[in-house]
Amino acid sequence: MLINLNKYHQNTKHSYMSIRTNPNRVDWNNPPNKFKNYSKDYKRVQLLSENPNYNFLYLLAGISAKKTYPNAEYYLRVNPSAGALYPNEIYFQVRNTDGFEDGIYHLEVASSSAVLLKKLEDTEGIENLLGLDCSVDGFIFFISSLYFRSSWKYKNRAFRYCLLDAGHYIGSIEASAYLFDKNFEIVYDFSKEKLNEFFSFDEKEFFTSIVICGNKKDSKKDPFLLDIPTLDGSSYEKGAISFFYANEMVEGAYKETLQIINKKPQENKAIFNFQKNRFQDTIFQRRSIREFSNQSISKVQFESIFNILNQAITSDCDENIDIFYTINRVEGLAIGLYKNGELIKNGDFCTKAGYLCLEQDLGKSSAVTFFLGSTSSNYQEVYQKAGIIGHRLYLASNYLGIGCSGIGAYYDDEVCEFVGETSMILYALAIGN
Repeated sequence: MLINLNKYHQNTKHSYMSIRTNPNRVDWNNPPNKFKNYSKDYKRVQLLSENPNYNFLYLLAGISAKKTYPNAEYYLRVNPSAGALYPNEIYFQVRNTDGFEDGIYHLEVASSSAVLLKKLEDTEGIENLLGLDCSVDGFIFFISSLYFRSSWKYKNRAFRYCLLDAGHYIGSIEASAYLFDKNFEIVYDFSKEKLNEFFSFDEKEFFTSIVICGNKKDSKKDPFLLDIPTLDGSSYEKGAISFFYANEMVEGAYKETLQIINKKPQENKAIFNFQKNRFQDTIFQRRSIREFSNQSISKVQFESIFNILNQAITSDCDENIDIFYTINRVEGLAIGLYKNGELIKNGDFCTKAGYLCLEQDLGKSSAVTFFLGSTSSNYQEVYQKAGIIGHRLYLASNYLGIGCSGIGAYYDDEVCEFVGETSMILYALAIGN
């Protein structure tokens, strides 16, 4: 298992030579479909209303802005995504919740609605299929990936982006659950293959995680059939032909990382103290910054942000992630390389950090540049956790008026050499003014 895991990660590393000898070239006139839409025959619940449960759902993946270019339109969402490709979808079961019939739904981003795929009887529920020994009043979310949306641009490295973006989705759920006083718990250990089959997925789409935002009840629900069509939510059309390009490395990596090894649950809850109206505005207005101004942030600001990153993430499989970062411009803190809050190397490393981020100025001109690393053998779980931490960094920084940008591309081995450890580098991010 670990050999296969390392093989995928090794084979998708960037290096100084690889990005020059194997550059990505894409047909910008034919991007993949970013929206999955079921037939108009299914009943829809519009989420643009005053119902708090509708607002809770809208803040998971709602469209927050539109950008128009000569040959294309881009719809930006409250959750970030590499290349604005949004390779993830959300489905959910809801029970005994105001505004909804009990049932299985798809969150349809394009129409800001919840699509009722299956109405449930009082005795029915998906909990047994998920391996839960209880029933849930409230929401159970299922997060899937349509990897072609990402592999169209990022090729073999797309599985990394699918998992990071799934983590950002989970982070969106966490943030909205905090706003609307809902429980929050991640479940990774379930039969993903059974759930894929249950939703009639083919190889183009697969589940990676579940989030429970509800109250567990000591009762059981009967299984049922979900008779829905297999729907392609990523291929693009050129004339009358639909294009999808399979990626064996991505599909193989998913299958090879399904098994969880020696899982350790995290039962503690995160403690947040955001002012909720302001935090809701932050969620809706969140953006990825494109450049920094080489200005400093304060020590108090940085420590407030870092505290948010280190809050517990409640799940059934909590993986260790080391947070490395270069302090470039933080008033009151020594410049240098840090690991988990401790200075491990003195020096001005802003130029080095920019170089490691594929020579992007974002890593150089920031106040702080982060690299998240791990030696975990549970690949899907640790990568999604990195996305959750990244999402917290976005929201905590933006809440304080500080810009943030996620950087999914970096020189993997050179980052390891710089931080002095042999580990998987999962994510790079930068914050600053």
